[in-house]
Formats: sequence, structure tokens, C-alpha cells
Amino acid sequence: MFQLSVLSLALAALLSACQAGTEQTPAPAAQALAVNASHYHEVQLAGAEYQLFTDATGLQVQQGATVLSRYNGAFIRLTVQPLGNDSLLLAAMDDNSNSLYIWRFAPAEPTPLQLVQQQLISSRVVDDLCFYHSSENQQLSLFLLGGRGGADQLLLQQQQQWLTQPLVIRELNIPYGSTACVVDQTAGVLYVAEADRAIWRYQAEPEADEGRSLVQVNKPFGQLQGEVKALQTLPDGSLLALEEQPARLLLINSDGQLRSAAAVPALAGASGLAVSMRNNTATAYISSEDAEAVQQLSLTLPLANERSPKAAITQLQPTLQTEAASQRGDVMDDPAVWHHPLKSELSLILGTDKRAGLDVYNMQGKRVQQLSVGRLNNVDVRYGLNWQGSAYDIAVASLRDDNSLQLFAIDSSGKLHNAGNVATGMDDIYGLCMYQSTQSNKHYVFVNDKSGLIQQYRIDSDGTAWQGTLVRSLQVPSQPEGCVADDQSGTLFVGEEDAGIWRFAAEADATANGEKIILVDGSTLVDDVEGLALAKAGGQTYLVVSSQGNDSYVVYDAVAPYSMRLHFRVSTNTQLGIDGSSETDGLEVTTRSLGPGFEQGALIVQDGRNRMPEQGQNLKLVPWQHIVQQLKPL
Repeated sequence: MFQLSVLSLALAALLSACQAGTEQTPAPAAQALAVNASHYHEVQLAGAEYQLFTDATGLQVQQGATVLSRYNGAFIRLTVQPLGNDSLLLAAMDDNSNSLYIWRFAPAEPTPLQLVQQQLISSRVVDDLCFYHSSENQQLSLFLLGGRGGADQLLLQQQQQWLTQPLVIRELNIPYGSTACVVDQTAGVLYVAEADRAIWRYQAEPEADEGRSLVQVNKPFGQLQGEVKALQTLPDGSLLALEEQPARLLLINSDGQLRSAAAVPALAGASGLAVSMRNNTATAYISSEDAEAVQQLSLTLPLANERSPKAAITQLQPTLQTEAASQRGDVMDDPAVWHHPLKSELSLILGTDKRAGLDVYNMQGKRVQQLSVGRLNNVDVRYGLNWQGSAYDIAVASLRDDNSLQLFAIDSSGKLHNAGNVATGMDDIYGLCMYQSTQSNKHYVFVNDKSGLIQQYRIDSDGTAWQGTLVRSLQVPSQPEGCVADDQSGTLFVGEEDAGIWRFAAEADATANGEKIILVDGSTLVDDVEGLALAKAGGQTYLVVSSQGNDSYVVYDAVAPYSMRLHFRVSTNTQLGIDGSSETDGLEVTTRSLGPGFEQGALIVQDGRNRMPEQGQNLKLVPWQHIVQQLKPL
């Protein structure tokens, strides 16, 4: 027998305790319809009522007693998704072939029911399917739920453009024995029923965290009694769960509390559930695999505040990605760019590996060098500093093994050499960025500690080796990480992860006083504040920030009043087969050419969840000109 984990049991016990005093509302009795169906939906389009249902012979669409369309097949798990006021999508599985069928139903068209997709599913036997329309990320997808511990999320439409072929954009690990799914479209929440054991809540966004939370569980810890065969959500965020045998419909609050339970004695076993809404009355249609008479049950719901879908966020697509890190998990952190002195297409991308060292990639995304020096966190690059008697460029990274500055010398061909370390005396070294003064031409490194301490080191060369000298200390109230310095203006920007962004003067002899210029607001800029980068374009300087808490990026003016110019996400490039980016730590921007496709530079972001397929973290590149085109005018 598959058993719940210790954590699940603990959560279940807590859930049961919360529900012990919950008063359940008596539910009304079900009434039979004059329709025999295995799955049944009643929908309203352009003011007219339609009935969509499956039986032993196929799919049928009716308006009252008039049959409008019919499609033959052994269809199971019929689900619908509105496309507007006058059309909708239907999806079902053919039980004999495990093929997915998707139709568009538009009553006003000459052929009301049109097959738009037929596809053999070979990844798993599908036990349920459910649509998700993300208003925020402008994607329409379909979850295919397998009973043996896995699910696929198929992308169907992106930014109002239909894909020629559905694309698997996410694979989920779900419990063995999962039987049903549904998505709360407004909240972006996927519910999965684990047979007669539990109901779980996941995030529906393809780039979201894979974690789950417990909604309900079986007795004695919760109120589930039988195997849950179908789920539906209601406008207020509550959940309907249909138990198979004996047939029972449960109304569960969004916080997991059981509000009511209604027996459906007319069905020996229930498997299908659909809902239609009229004001605050929900009508549930309950059916069985044996295509008995559909049972109708009406529930009067308390009036609730209307929930609005999230506003759309600008979506930009990556056009290149690097090879994945060799290990799975939280490995990569921060990128930097080294520009080739003569040929931009030979430039390189440096990426820190928090487990091993520094990886170097060419402009095709291929790893060309690995330097196993230890656990590096952040890295930055500057140019023109003699080493071993010759002209070299310099990269510096924060080395967490011994809280030092790890130095690299970069020759004219782009090969990196270990150039030694500078001790810092920090307790928990973290973020780092470089600065070259236009006043003194000196090179500096700003490095910070999780305590909020920021130290500034001058890097000197005797022509043979490099040395580091501490010249100044700064402080922010809590943990910082990302930072970036503007060499031309002599300005340092520091991200305080939970609070916002600070501005300091970057010169070594400047005051240590800083100014907090941009605050975490919980909607656009959401903690943690991670990577920071500067971009100069069209006479303007922009500050680009990784808003890790909502998997997005924000572009601000880098001068007061620090106006927000763009809020965006990096989403799936369906043509190139590159997934979007999320949970980003470090980022970098260059507005110098990196060769074909990046003639005006690029935004480079660490992708914390590398999908399509699921593998180690990597870096994604977005052409800078694509970002410039989206900037809001002043």
C-alpha cells in the first residue's frame, strides 16, 4: 500500500484538528436528467444553452432535443475551456488508443464542432485532463494526468498564437494513484486527487515551484472516505470533489475545510463532474462510466467578493541557452560577459557554479572551459590589467570555500587562468561586482557578506601578480547579494534581498552613507531582490533587476526618480524549444555586440528551473533590442 509521508500525516493531523469544529451545511438531493452520459457539460454561449456529453458511442453536442454535432469514439474525461462568449474548446481521451482529441465548438459557424488536434500520447496512460489559461503569462495549456506518478503540461497557445503542435513544457511528479485534476484559473492553482488518500495543491504555472500543499486527506485525519474521481473549482476558490463509491459530492473551502457533503444514491459509482454557475448557485452534473442517467445537484453558495484574473505581464523570449549544469539542483548563480577585443562573435559568457567553480561558454551556448576552483557565487569582469608581464583582462568571483576573492586572468583569446586569491576576513561571503574609476583608472571589487557588510578592495598589479587591498567598508541593514557599479557615473547599486535597492558613491574616498532608492513592493518588485545589471542605450542608463519572488524582471531608470520602465518575464520560445526562466539569481546585460542575433547586446539570466527537458540549471539569453522595443516612454 502506498502510504503518506510523515510530513503528510502531520499536515493531515493539523488539517483534521482545524476541521473538527466545522459545521457542515446540509446538501440538497440530486435529481436525474433525461440524458444518459459518461461525462456531461451544460454551457452557455452567446445567450444560448448547449449540452455536451459522451456516451458509449462518442461525443455529442445538442441544443435541447436538436443534435448539432457528433463525433464517434470511446471518449473519457471530457473537459471544456471557454475561448470567449461564442466558442470553447473540448478535450477528451480515446480510451482505446490513449489518443488526445481537442475540438473547437463555435455554434455560429457552418461546422459547429471542429477537430483541431488528434495526438497519440505515449508518455503515460492518461487518467484525467484539465485546461489552464494563464491570463498573466498569456498561455493556454492542458494537463495530462497519469495514474502512475506523472503528469505532462502541454502548451497549446501562447500570446494568442496557436502552436502547430502541442509542446510539453513541464513534467510533474505527482502521487502514484492520482485520479483527477482541475485548475483554479484565477489563482493559478492545480488540484490533484490521490485516489482515496488525499487532495493536493500545486502551482499551475509551468515555471513555478514544484512544491505542493495538502488540501484534504482521508479518515481518520480528514473527511475523505472514497476514491476521488473528479474535481471542479467554483468562482469563490472553493473545490468540489466527487467520490466514486458510494457516490458523494464534497464541497471544500479553499483552506481545505469541508463545507458540505451530499450523497448521490442513484449512481452505483460516480466518475464525471461538471459545474455551471448562475449568480451564486452552482449546478453540479454528476455522471458515471456506465453512462447512467446524469444526476443534477444545485448548491447555493454564500456571496463572495469577485476574484479578478491577474493582469498580463510582458513576455519576452530567449533565443539562446547554454548547456545545462552537470549537476541537478541549485548549482548556477551569476553570469558575466567577456568581450573579444576584435571579433564580437568570439565573446564568452562566464557562469558561476556554486558547487564546483566557473564555467565558460561560447556564443553558441557550448561549454568551452571549466575551472574547478571551489564554490563560486558571483562573478564580474573588467579590462586591461597586466599579469605576468603581459596585458590581460580580469574576472573576479566570490569564493565561498574560504571567503576570498578568486581572481582569473583572461588572455586575448579568451582563455581563463587562475590568478590567485585575496583574503577578505568575511564570515559568509556572497555577492560581488567590479568597478573601474574614471578618476584614477584603478580597478576595484565590491564584495558583500550575508550580514549586510560590503567591502571595497582595490586590485593592484606589480606586472607579475595581482594584490587586493581593503579601502572602504559599507553597510546595509540586512542580507545583500546582487550589486553593479557604473564606471562612468561612479555609482554603486546594491540589492538588499528582502527590502530593495541601495545607491552609494563608488569612489574609494567617498562617504559610506547610502540611499535606499527602490523598495520591494510585493507586486512588481518581489523579494528576493537578486541580480542587478546596468544597460546604456539611446543616451539613457537603465538598471535591470531580477525580481525572484515573482519570477520576473524589472527595468528602472538608473537616475532619480528611478522610474519603472518595464516589467516582464522570460517565457517559452516554442520555435527554438527553449523554456522560460524562473527563480533567477544573477543576471547580466551588455549593450555591445555579441555577434549574430545579439548585435545590440543581450540580457543573460540564470534559470533556476531549467525545463524542456527537466535538467540542470543554465543561462538564457534575450536580445537586448527586444527589451528596448518594450520600454515605456518617459
